[in-house]
Amino acid sequence: MKYVPDATADRQFESDNTVDREGVDGLLSELDEYAVEQALQLKEKAEDPESVTVTALTVAPESGVDAVRKALQMGADQGVHVSDEGIAGSDAVATSLVLAKALDKIGEGGAVDLVVCGMASTDGSMSVVPAMLAERLDLPQVTLASVIESQGDQVRIKRDGDTATEVIGATMPLVLSVTDQSGEARYPSFKGIMAAKKKPLETYSLGDLGVDADQVGLSVAWTEVQETTARPPRSAGEIVTDEDGSGAAALVDFLASKKFI
Repeated sequence: MKYVPDATADRQFESDNTVDREGVDGLLSELDEYAVEQALQLKEKAEDPESVTVTALTVAPESGVDAVRKALQMGADQGVHVSDEGIAGSDAVATSLVLAKALDKIGEGGAVDLVVCGMASTDGSMSVVPAMLAERLDLPQVTLASVIESQGDQVRIKRDGDTATEVIGATMPLVLSVTDQSGEARYPSFKGIMAAKKKPLETYSLGDLGVDADQVGLSVAWTEVQETTARPPRSAGEIVTDEDGSGAAALVDFLASKKFI
């Protein structure tokens, strides 16, 4: 999961052109809520739900623990928060490295059965981390699923394209990403909120994962924002009046001038 700045807030950039994640409220990315929901549904549909553990994992600043708590309130069994100042400014390549190392630690050196991701982050919108993660873990990937079906260690998804729907099957362990069409995410209940306070939540540093500081961070990022421009204030709209029956023609002329028609 990703802890992202609230899209409805006035988002800004730091002096180094990275996103300001301290001066604006953050939250669990809405697109990753769908991943949490599907993980919980897969557990509920398992033959022995009690044998399945759903772990919520995020790489985020200290305040990003709120994203993990939200997932625990939704029903995840345990949480892992990777937080280290050296990670700041990391791109998708470094993020996938840290996530892969964290999953190795969660799985105690072995692969977890299933890694479920959202389709994209609401701040970067790159959609590449699931594929990078699958490569680092040496696992198959089935991505952009709108429908997920499972039986034992078999997973089958439906992926909706512009002209067709693909049906793809794979055997666990694997990496799965889900879209916002996979099913509405549940709201934390009062019981879930109270239960989350007693669930285990671990915090890892780069040292805990065996990741060197020179492998992550802004200095080794493959991408760089060189310049930013503040969004201009919203201009006043244009009112088309219809005093003499010419309003329709005036509206057509306006739409044509903006190349809408």
